[in-house]
Amino acid sequence: MTAATHSTLFPQVPETADAVLDGLDPEQREVATALNGPVCVLAGAGTGKTRAITHRIAYGVRAGILQPSSVLAVTFTNRAAGEMRGRLRQLGAGGVQARTFHSAALRQLQYFWPKAVGGELPRLVERKVQLVAEAGARCRIRLDRNELRDATGEIEWAKVTQTVAADYPAAAAKLHRDAPRDPAEIAQIYAMYEQLKQDRGVIDFEDVLLLTVGVLQDRHDIADQIRRQYQHFVVDEYQDVSPLQQRLLELWLGERDNLCVVGDASQTIYSFTGATPDHLLNFRTRHPGATVVKLVRDYRSTPQVVHLANGLLGQASGRAAEHRLELVSQREAGPEPVYTEYGDEPAEAEGVARRIRDLIASGVSAGQIAVLYRINAQSEIYEQALADAGVAYQLRGAERFFERPEVREAGIALRGAARAGGNDSLLDDAVDLPSQVRAVLGTKGWTAVAPAGSGAVRDKWESLAALVRLAEDYERAKPGATLSDLVAELDERAAAQHAPTVEGVTLASLHAAKGLEWDAVFLVGLTEGMMPITYAKTDEQVEEERRLLYVGVTRARVHLALSWSLSRSPGGRASRRASRFLNGLRPGSAGRARSVAGGAGGIERGPAARKRTRRGPVLCRVCGKTLTEAGEMKLMRCEDCPSDMDEALYERLRDWRSHQAKELGMPPYVIFTDKTLMAIAEAVPSSGHELAVISGVGARKLDRFGTDVLAICAGETPGGDAEVTS
Repeated sequence: MTAATHSTLFPQVPETADAVLDGLDPEQREVATALNGPVCVLAGAGTGKTRAITHRIAYGVRAGILQPSSVLAVTFTNRAAGEMRGRLRQLGAGGVQARTFHSAALRQLQYFWPKAVGGELPRLVERKVQLVAEAGARCRIRLDRNELRDATGEIEWAKVTQTVAADYPAAAAKLHRDAPRDPAEIAQIYAMYEQLKQDRGVIDFEDVLLLTVGVLQDRHDIADQIRRQYQHFVVDEYQDVSPLQQRLLELWLGERDNLCVVGDASQTIYSFTGATPDHLLNFRTRHPGATVVKLVRDYRSTPQVVHLANGLLGQASGRAAEHRLELVSQREAGPEPVYTEYGDEPAEAEGVARRIRDLIASGVSAGQIAVLYRINAQSEIYEQALADAGVAYQLRGAERFFERPEVREAGIALRGAARAGGNDSLLDDAVDLPSQVRAVLGTKGWTAVAPAGSGAVRDKWESLAALVRLAEDYERAKPGATLSDLVAELDERAAAQHAPTVEGVTLASLHAAKGLEWDAVFLVGLTEGMMPITYAKTDEQVEEERRLLYVGVTRARVHLALSWSLSRSPGGRASRRASRFLNGLRPGSAGRARSVAGGAGGIERGPAARKRTRRGPVLCRVCGKTLTEAGEMKLMRCEDCPSDMDEALYERLRDWRSHQAKELGMPPYVIFTDKTLMAIAEAVPSSGHELAVISGVGARKLDRFGTDVLAICAGETPGGDAEVTS
């Protein structure tokens, strides 16, 4: 959740321009009032950079210094652009354009293409990877799924760095890029991909930037028209600018210098896509008279979290490290970061799930907790562990909330109900705004109880549930608001891409977590080979991995837990080591230069780390192979091995679970996940001991549900919640 949504959901618009400046600290105020000439804001994590630049734009607009239509604010994600538009709207500067580089360029290209080239703009390729696959086949180069994805990434990198196919092998060698195939083969595929696009008259997203640059370079009349439109530019996350984006920005600017850039070289984590902090670090060289403001007051994190973040960067090297910002926490002291070593990955996932359940029990909202990992493949075992612990979760994706089909359908239904008003029988029993929304969305798939498990059905329900919660918040903020008022609010939020939050613990990669924050963050899998990732070979690549961990640490407001496991699977050889980035920071590690602020701290040992002999390897009960994947370990067999599941028993168990969920008022998957029910239906346990050894049952669920489950397995009618003995 971002700072914007963490504060009041529906704040009052400031009455005057000066009121826009209220609440800003001295450095933020300096940013907000520096409205002429080049401005460079070096902003550390949690220092309120978005607040500073949105208040800067709003102050300029409200004071009459800037015309809303003359300002173009650009950033790197639709979410960030949407948040910026939402904040500007709340500050009374709703007419300002806040877009990503791509959306701003596409808008200009669509408008000027008939004049510059003639005809309609070529169609955008929706699925680039399919065209890359065809290009590979045409070159007689067979790519597996992972190679195909990585080859597509290499083509994207080449284009944003303005590297043509013929020059790719030399450029890749110079920069030590870890190409998925021989660079000469990638160059072949790249060239064929470009040929296929040309033959079919289509363009991709990188072409949008390239073509816009080409038009502005060749047609001075068009460039002048855009420069007359936009007089003032703001660029967020400037450390992530690619050479192509920088060239486009220069063409937008022309000879002018009304440019404000904001960034932090220590948060450069996208160099694999062509991003470079050089433009940020060289800004004062290109603009000698620039106003430079440093934001180092950290309002997000406790002194304990900030101390660890500073210590992590204190060991960094390279040019970005030379310009690092020493953060100063503005919050009261909090708990020490917790370091935990586990014997294996399942034990780590189970331990994290237990800690999360305890945090929720202590009053921390599930929506304010995140589990962050290096690669998406690590998510499954945490999904399973959280489900087994009865904790709701959500996987963070990049899809725009208001573009989800179920959200669009919900908007249409709510708009129709608002127009019908009292003539809609669906609303007869609805006494207030939230109950009206629940009644309407009940026809679209929303239910009072969440559906079982994960997947598309669960994702749809979460989207609709987020709309229900938004209606509840809106009612509290504006008592007496009507359904029409809410629809208008949704329309404004959709235009700004200001999405409501979805409840549940967030599971996300470290890259996907950039720009977000939570009360509690669990950084997991922190072993050598994963952090830094094994393919980080050069010093600069390793330093980028350190910066990625820094981003993860600085997502935490209060609670921070860091963990690693000594082996992948139970019973495996304990050959792993904790990440080198923790050396000198975690208690007892080599090179520890200073104590952790506020206390001695210490490394905890997870259960399997203390007693590694407790678990043996999990073997497939069909073929005997050692199992390593979470889902396979739950089923006690390889996914490909034949199942002997009793289908009728499985359906009876599902029916029982559904009934229990309604009785207890909880999501079905909190009782048992689908995989656990499948494992029970395959094993058909006849005793408490046989049921207890099935992954996902555990002592707590055995005591609560064991009698019923064993009765169903025996073909009997479940009779109650009596305790089960082995």
